[in-house]
Amino acid sequence: MIGALRGDRDHVLRRSVGVFVLVSVTVFAAVNVLALADSGRLTTAVVTVLAGSAVTLGFAVAPPVTASVDPLDPRRFGVVGPEPRPLAAALLLAGFLSVPVCVVLVLSISLAVVWTAHGAAVGASIVSVVLGLATCVLLARVSMALGTLVRRPRQSRELLGVYLVAVLVVVVPVGIFLGSLEWRGAVPPQLVSAAEVLAWTPVGAAWSIALAPSASAATGSIVVAVVTVLLLAAAWFALVRVLLTTTPRPVTVRERAGLGWFALLPGTPGGAVAARSLSYWFRDRRYVVNVVVVPIAAVVSTLPLIVAGVPVELAVLLPAPIMALFLGWLPHNDLAYDSTALWMHIASGVRGLPDRLGRLVPVLLIALPLLAVTVPLAIAIHGRWAFAPALAGVCAALLLSGLGLSSVASVIAPYAVSRPGDSPFQQPQRTGSGGVVAQGLVMVGALLCAAPAFWFAWQAVASDTADALLALWTGLGIGAAVFVAGVGIGAVQFERRGTRLMEFAEAT
Repeated sequence: MIGALRGDRDHVLRRSVGVFVLVSVTVFAAVNVLALADSGRLTTAVVTVLAGSAVTLGFAVAPPVTASVDPLDPRRFGVVGPEPRPLAAALLLAGFLSVPVCVVLVLSISLAVVWTAHGAAVGASIVSVVLGLATCVLLARVSMALGTLVRRPRQSRELLGVYLVAVLVVVVPVGIFLGSLEWRGAVPPQLVSAAEVLAWTPVGAAWSIALAPSASAATGSIVVAVVTVLLLAAAWFALVRVLLTTTPRPVTVRERAGLGWFALLPGTPGGAVAARSLSYWFRDRRYVVNVVVVPIAAVVSTLPLIVAGVPVELAVLLPAPIMALFLGWLPHNDLAYDSTALWMHIASGVRGLPDRLGRLVPVLLIALPLLAVTVPLAIAIHGRWAFAPALAGVCAALLLSGLGLSSVASVIAPYAVSRPGDSPFQQPQRTGSGGVVAQGLVMVGALLCAAPAFWFAWQAVASDTADALLALWTGLGIGAAVFVAGVGIGAVQFERRGTRLMEFAEAT
């Protein structure tokens, strides 16, 4: 930590400014934490659990996202031949002496003062702080150790895009949810429920001990937190042994430079198919037009309903299922878009399962952030967050069922499409009706598969919100079953129909 302040003048100046900003932010945060002593006990408990869970999760997520270099990497000490257990223990203790942990320690001490002011026992506050810090440190150690085992790809624009998708999927729904709550001087019941759930999870159990609503709840949180620490410690000691007994493969950055998605995804058949699919999904204007049209068509479809007198609160629930339906339907003719390039998959002996799964990666990478933003936004306008599980279940059923049926249709019923480089609005002449049948069957099949989820969702809108959870689990269950079955059948048909697919590609 002291060595970080050594170097040339500019480096020392940047580090000094960074330390000053960090200290200032920490002091500001600690003062605001101490201000919770004037709030109610319930408010303090909810804020503690939510904030503590977010910080704990950050210790696990930050190392792989920032691709930071671990100064306490066990492999750095391999040249002196240490024993794994003593080294793991020493590095774990040294992990408590880091800038992020010191910041969390200061804030934890402030929290302990607030907890005591609200009547919490001193022993419970100490146990909560110790278990919370231990969980944070162990998560960071395990996360960094796993990062050293997995060859970290270069920080390419593709990797940054994946990080952006992850941020959208997590941050945007949470932001919309918090922005839609009605505070009115008290903690919204939704946040209270979220804190109660997090109190029984590994990331939030340690922070809920001091202000637990009952002795049984405090005991349960202690058990969860202690088990979490023990499991993470066991994983850390095991990872240190693995790191000291394995030799990392050399990474030649020059050979992998400029490969885009091929440098990011694993060098397996499925990874190669996914990388190639991602390349043309984001570059081929035939795909780009389809992706752009889907959300526009979904939003425009609500206008006639509003004009016809349908309440806005109900009309806004329509775009998300429409987008899920069309996103699941998009790859129903994916093989035809390959044109003569399909020979690479068949001639290289790619099995059916890697081909089917690899081609679905781009759709999932687009659908997840799009639906993650659309669903909570629709629920926020609708006004009933209890209906959110029902809408999520309907979208899951439509998307997964569509992808499963598309995996079969693209193999057994491909039809001619515009060639690479042609206008996406230029469609070739077709002699039969196979294309229309394939499109219709996939779309109708996805709707039929999602019908049970639709039914429970309608019941949740019309009468009881308890049916919302039934819609969620029904949609996920049916969607996952159709997805697995569709990918399996499509994989078998891909291997059987290789010659016919080549004839189709050459003829069209």
